[in-house]
Amino acid sequence: MPEAAMDFSGETGAEQAARIAELNDRYRHHGATSVLTGALQDPQAGSLALVSSFGAESVVLLHLISIIDRKTPVLFIDTQMLFPETLVYQQELSERLGLESVHLIRASAQSLAHEDPDDTLHQFDTDACCDLRKARPLQQALSGYDGWITGRKRFQGSTRAALEFFEADGPTRIKVNPLAHWAPEDIRAYMDENRLPRHPLVARGYPSIGCAPCTSPVAPGEDPRAGRWRGQDKTECGIHFVNGKAVRKGVNA
Repeated sequence: MPEAAMDFSGETGAEQAARIAELNDRYRHHGATSVLTGALQDPQAGSLALVSSFGAESVVLLHLISIIDRKTPVLFIDTQMLFPETLVYQQELSERLGLESVHLIRASAQSLAHEDPDDTLHQFDTDACCDLRKARPLQQALSGYDGWITGRKRFQGSTRAALEFFEADGPTRIKVNPLAHWAPEDIRAYMDENRLPRHPLVARGYPSIGCAPCTSPVAPGEDPRAGRWRGQDKTECGIHFVNGKAVRKGVNA
């Protein structure tokens, strides 16, 4: 937790930008562990939660959290359309790492009954489905935090190519990206060195794992995220913001 509570509720956009710039300057030459440790203790970062998909590479940040402060809140969005393997992996990994504050986030039963009563929304409007099952529940869950920690990395695509350690998440929160500068080989090396369990679907050709209906295997040589919303002009689920707007389609960040 931060050393001293700070109130960012009345912060202007300019003040938020200045605070983020100062955080990036402060941690610019730090490694991922140092950035994560510092962010969890830095008053200017505020109160933070880790948002984790328990996907293909999630174990790295979860392991770091378990070492630094296993009481850190971990928010896991269960869209109720995840692969069964993801749900089992989430439970087993949480227990193995001794994570003490894992919170399951879901859309309300009322929202699902009203907007997707037969679970077919993803078949004709993936953006609306992601908004219903991921973006809105997450925004509600984050309402008590000043920011959140993500596993986003620069190598993951054009929308993330200029990613910094700290960035704005709309007008009210910040995001912390400790692994922003890591390359795929860094991820693999960390997992190997710490003998961390892989998501079982990775070995079956899923280097990026989302909901079962909208995720397909990736062929050798394809972009790791090619299996997400295959055949659609969509690269993000909408939980991330660029220039104050939810990102779903490919844009330059």
